[in-house]
Amino acid sequence: MPTTYRVIPVSVHNDLVTRAYLHRGYTAAEATDATRFCELAAAHGIRTHNVIKALHLDHLFGSGNGGCVPGAEIEVIGKSFAASEAWDCKKKLGQSVAFAAMDRCIEMADQYGIGQVSVDNAFHYLWGGGYVMDAAKRGYIAYTNCTSTLAEVVPFGGKFPVLGTNPHSWGLPTTDAIGYPIVIDWATSTVAMGRVQQFRRENKQLPEGAAVDAQGKPTTDPHAAQWLLPFGAHKGYGLSLLIEVFGALIGGSLPTLRGGGAHADVVGKPLADGEKRTSSFYFQVIHPDAISTGLFAQKRNQAANIKAVLDDILRTGNETCLLPGQPEAQNAEHTKKANGLLFTEAEITALNEIAEECGSPLIEASALPSYDVP
Repeated sequence: MPTTYRVIPVSVHNDLVTRAYLHRGYTAAEATDATRFCELAAAHGIRTHNVIKALHLDHLFGSGNGGCVPGAEIEVIGKSFAASEAWDCKKKLGQSVAFAAMDRCIEMADQYGIGQVSVDNAFHYLWGGGYVMDAAKRGYIAYTNCTSTLAEVVPFGGKFPVLGTNPHSWGLPTTDAIGYPIVIDWATSTVAMGRVQQFRRENKQLPEGAAVDAQGKPTTDPHAAQWLLPFGAHKGYGLSLLIEVFGALIGGSLPTLRGGGAHADVVGKPLADGEKRTSSFYFQVIHPDAISTGLFAQKRNQAANIKAVLDDILRTGNETCLLPGQPEAQNAEHTKKANGLLFTEAEITALNEIAEECGSPLIEASALPSYDVP
């Protein structure tokens, strides 16, 4: 069964997002970055991290309670390593931080072959895949991870949440070879909390092994789901733990206290004076020429070699396998064909709540063209 969406013009969507961020006190530059990000997410079908999720997080943990400071300025902390920088972001909007950090990594990669930026004291940047995708489209290998705003994932073998969803995101420059960048992007939970919220809106059941209720019992009911489970049991748990240790090395503090200590009563850990409650990010960009030996078979170049490798993987019997990043590329094609951004009517209801908050014109779903996605 195809899913029917309503088509919102990009200009209408972007005007709403910009107004909403300005209304909450963000600078014009920050509102521009937030709008750029939300359009990128919507265009690629990232329903779990679009403007609805962005502003929901901002309300709960960002400008709504001091977890994010509109207009904050980044402080670059001096380092003696040429291709490395560390930033204190003073609780700045995560989208602005991420775009700036990725651009700085690219500048260093152009000069040194590789560049990395570690970030402390920032607000969540949402969909990491968008930033690495952007870098990969520009021809670079890119990676990012971040500690999440909340501890909402139960560790393997445990009962209560002490980890964030802690996403990893890789972008690979494969556009010349296959028409789009490979983007490997996932939370270390089976699903993101944004997916649970989406399923609540649409009254859909969660997959098995995705969530537990308030008593720590497995559930597929999105309305009963309280906490998330790591994907792949101990494997996802290990990847989530890796990011917590990255964050600890950068300067991040206790995962159960992030987001204002909302779950401290669950894990029995009282709020501690002097502990930090902000997210930590890590960004890395590699110039493809920096890792090339040039020793390609059959006199292929990098792009031709990538295509040969992927063709070999998708050989007879595997033709219908999807490559990471392919669904996002397909969604971008639907966006292009529809000549606008695709939202469900339930999502438009949520968008209109944002419009009411910031005094933007309401969106009349029935007046918008429809578009079916198989």
